[in-house]
Amino acid sequence: MSNSSSDLFSQLRTRMVSMSRTSKIALMVTADLLALPACFLIAMILRGGDLQLAMNYGPASYVLVAVVTIAAFSISNLYRAVIRFIDQRLLSLTGAALAFAILCVYVVLILVDEPRFPRSALAIYWFVVFSYVVTSRIGLRNLLRVRDGRSSKSDAVAVYGAGDAGARLVQAMRHSDEYRPVCFFDDKRALNERTIAGLRVFNTARLAEIVAAQSIRTIVIALPSVSAERLRDITQRLGQGGVPTKILSRVVDLSDDRPPASGAIRELKFEDLLGRPPVPPRLDLFARCVRGKNVLVTGAGGSIGGELCRQIVTLTPGELHLLDHSEYALYTVRQELTTRFPALTIHAHLGSVCNSDLIERILQEGKINTIYHAAAYKHVPLVETNIVEGLRNNVVGAQVVASAAAKHRVQTCVLISSDKAVRPTNIMGASKRIAELIFQAAAVRHGAHTTFCMVRFGNVLGSSGSVIPLFQRQITRGGPLTITHPEVSRYFMLIAEAAQLVIQAGAMAKGGDVFVLDMGEPVKIVDLARTMIAMSGLTERSLQNPRGDIEVQFVGLFPGEKLHEELLTDGTVFPSEHPRIMRMKESALRPSVLETCITCLMMACETHERGTIESMVKAIVAEYVPTAPDLEPPLVADVADKPRPSLIKKFVPFRI
Repeated sequence: MSNSSSDLFSQLRTRMVSMSRTSKIALMVTADLLALPACFLIAMILRGGDLQLAMNYGPASYVLVAVVTIAAFSISNLYRAVIRFIDQRLLSLTGAALAFAILCVYVVLILVDEPRFPRSALAIYWFVVFSYVVTSRIGLRNLLRVRDGRSSKSDAVAVYGAGDAGARLVQAMRHSDEYRPVCFFDDKRALNERTIAGLRVFNTARLAEIVAAQSIRTIVIALPSVSAERLRDITQRLGQGGVPTKILSRVVDLSDDRPPASGAIRELKFEDLLGRPPVPPRLDLFARCVRGKNVLVTGAGGSIGGELCRQIVTLTPGELHLLDHSEYALYTVRQELTTRFPALTIHAHLGSVCNSDLIERILQEGKINTIYHAAAYKHVPLVETNIVEGLRNNVVGAQVVASAAAKHRVQTCVLISSDKAVRPTNIMGASKRIAELIFQAAAVRHGAHTTFCMVRFGNVLGSSGSVIPLFQRQITRGGPLTITHPEVSRYFMLIAEAAQLVIQAGAMAKGGDVFVLDMGEPVKIVDLARTMIAMSGLTERSLQNPRGDIEVQFVGLFPGEKLHEELLTDGTVFPSEHPRIMRMKESALRPSVLETCITCLMMACETHERGTIESMVKAIVAEYVPTAPDLEPPLVADVADKPRPSLIKKFVPFRI
């Protein structure tokens, strides 16, 4: 098409689209008034075989048939339809309405006993008119959908998955100004080089070649029921094309005659790769310790503490008290909450959980009913090189909160613990296990009026210390992505789900409970890194692909870091009222013994001698075994596949 013809076509299309609705209907009715008599003439000629015979019936009969036909079109809503989105259903309805109108005319001819009129011509007329309607409307629809190649902003898109969902997605994309489907990718050999929904299907072995040849800008995964493990594998393989990957989220939003609904195609999220379908919170558990109560959240400016606050404000507490030692973090979360819930009374307290006077004043003046103790130092390498401050903050903080909660008869006190407290190999994990022992001892001493419990879980996606923000920053800088070891794995959970489960676990506590959240299966960090590279539309630089974008480097395990985290000790595991929460029976120290040991530990901290401090930590947490860092990680090819720990080791059902 020449430039002048293209410009003329674009102007014509723009004028047609910009016409008012009334003008469009008038134009269609006028066109039909001219075309329908011609259709009737064709039907009469086909019936009689003679033009002169067809002309003997006079113009009145032709006009009358056209008016009856337009009335049938109007009844079927043909003129109200948007031509660009006209579909098979509307055309079928129009055909049925036309058949009914012709049947009525046929009955009238029988009643008036008009022998001259060839009634069989009416059946021929139906076929001619229906062919005209389909041809004219579909042709006009395609005409309006054609986009000028120079001005189109649509991107060339490939669809992974040449199944039913993929075919439906392609049909919907053809009505979109945003997407222009050009081909399928699928790993099924039976589909290779076949044509589905008008597009060729290619194997992913030719991914890079086809992406370059077709100038593909995006690949959309159209596999609605794909498992998380397979989705991670697919995302990594599609990353070889060096273009961003999206996913079809809702097949129900697809229609053959309309563009994909908003949100039907979206960016891949990390939760898609976890394989954990969300479980809505049980409202009876969710609100039990919050609704109408005065709640204190320590560490409210942190990732977990902040999310706890966001969940709590939705449950209409009496008052919400925030405590954090970071001025900026406290200000930020308070501003967010007061903006969303201006009617809720929110108090922001700046200070440390180790300040017993501050904690007691908050509990006394605020008449606190529920405490969520999330304040802690959690970054393993930092705590490992600052063991004195790490122990003081995590251990003394837990001791102060538990003591004040018991003294002021707080109803429920929940400790946010960590999977690193299980058989700890670092000071951070050991300090969290000591905090658990403090809460267990408090439950023994003061369980009559205060319910103490602990909730243990692993990493949460998007938290300040999570590996995901680190990888995102490294990808933005062009790499490399640094990983401590090729076999290191971690449990992951959505931060909102973790906060909801913590609140529900606190509602189920009977005193001294250790709750463990079901974190699903552990994820290898190297797989996560490669998936993030692929999600960014980049490729990994390696020996096999030296021209890739981002390199993955293994830097060696940090001091105290484990290859695989655990959630359970050798204690007995019981089910709870919630399918994602398990209850554990853990061993504990006698309160008097624990108190003496903690006093000795704090005295050891005064010496700043690491050996003395570690000895005292081991005296309290017998499972604590400090490990030396593995500075030279083995090559990926040299690492044997070792079984990773299962989440549930021993399960004991309820006994009646």
